[in-house]
Amino acid sequence: MSIKVVHDGAVATVRLDRPDKLNALTLAMYEDLGRAFVEIGRDDRIHAVVLAGAGDRAFCVGADLTESIPALSSGRFNISEWDPAHLKTGGFYKPIISAVRGLCMGGGFEIMLATDLRIAADDAVFQFPEVNHGFVPAGGTLVRLTRQIAYAHAMELMLSGRRFSAAELLTRGVLNRVVPPHEVEPAAMALAAEIAAKSPLAVQTIKEAALTLYDLPTEAAFAREALLGQRTFTSDQAKVGLARFADRGAV
Repeated sequence: MSIKVVHDGAVATVRLDRPDKLNALTLAMYEDLGRAFVEIGRDDRIHAVVLAGAGDRAFCVGADLTESIPALSSGRFNISEWDPAHLKTGGFYKPIISAVRGLCMGGGFEIMLATDLRIAADDAVFQFPEVNHGFVPAGGTLVRLTRQIAYAHAMELMLSGRRFSAAELLTRGVLNRVVPPHEVEPAAMALAAEIAAKSPLAVQTIKEAALTLYDLPTEAAFAREALLGQRTFTSDQAKVGLARFADRGAV
């Protein structure tokens, strides 16, 4: 199996494990990746996820073209079947940290955009090559990218079809941190562990709000925000935290 999941306490590492092919995703890998996300989403023991590629040459270069292009161009395969792998189906509110080394292209770049925090090697390379070949990055990018970063930066990434460095994407707000290659996964694991140690209800509610409130009218968004906030304030975890905070403030 080319999608490997390893649990370390409250953190799960999902690894695209096909390094000899730059972690290009076969149709079976797409299915397995989607299934892995579903299983992690249902597992209350897991509070945070690290997504990485095997080896140091690539995070993922997207779909295995020898399989996917014939399937898509013949019309015998619907790209929506990849929705679970691209986290387009909604409802996954556990935070995901990408650990990117090497090449991050096409569908691999799209999967990275489905994650919440991104740590990349300083020699990592990013590209949406689709426009160069007559098609588009439709694995969530056409929706996500203009919502995540400034419009002009998003359009340059999608329309130019050129390669971008990690430093360029850091300045454009696509990445959170750029580090030497050997520090990528340790940094991602440390960040995941830090977040996993916090209240899972609070963490997942923050992500849920970020993903679901931005396209609502203001009044509806505020009303929904209040409901989400109330859900956390009345939780057992919040009661303990609020009491601790009140005691500290009284000293």
